[in-house]
Amino acid sequence: MKLLRTFSGHGWFVASMALAASLLFTGCRSAEVPVFSSDAPGTLMGGTGTNASEVGRFAVGDVVTVMLIGPEPPLPVHEERTKEDGSITMDLIGSVRAAGKSAGELQKEIHDRYVPKFYTRLTVVVKSPELSYSVGGEVKQEGPKAYLGETTLTKAIQAAQGFTDFANRKNIRLTRAGKTTVHNWYKIQEKPALDPLIIPGDRVDVRRKVF
Repeated sequence: MKLLRTFSGHGWFVASMALAASLLFTGCRSAEVPVFSSDAPGTLMGGTGTNASEVGRFAVGDVVTVMLIGPEPPLPVHEERTKEDGSITMDLIGSVRAAGKSAGELQKEIHDRYVPKFYTRLTVVVKSPELSYSVGGEVKQEGPKAYLGETTLTKAIQAAQGFTDFANRKNIRLTRAGKTTVHNWYKIQEKPALDPLIIPGDRVDVRRKVF
């Protein structure tokens, strides 16, 4: 037997949707993504910014945050780290593959699996994956760094609070998609055009001096 739930009070629904979406995305640096609503199933609501598929897709280990707006009583926010098989597990609909999908694509799949089988009206909001790169080795603050826009190797080192006293500034390694290039800090200072761009997913590793 189908579990059908209706959502009464259109004005309250619209206000709740706007408030919840605002709270979820306030301060979020990811690009705006479309929101799928069963007011017109499968259509885009809002979403005038860059589509999330252009800036990032979920990977194994990423935290996926899903908000379901509309049914009564209100459903709690679902937050889960993607499993090794790339999936998350949602109430009623079970396993949903998240890895490899943008926030917009995942929103649509979740919406279409809930509506109309379990709910007659539902809005799905999925938070985009955080964009980051990592800096390790002989820097003062190792670890992942939020990607805040155009970034160079110099800016990445600054985001890691600079070099330690043991850093080999002639041997800075930049790894991207399995390929590594070596960069010399001193040459970059002399010729800024040599300062490579950093993109999400990159890893910067500053080697230690050999005494």
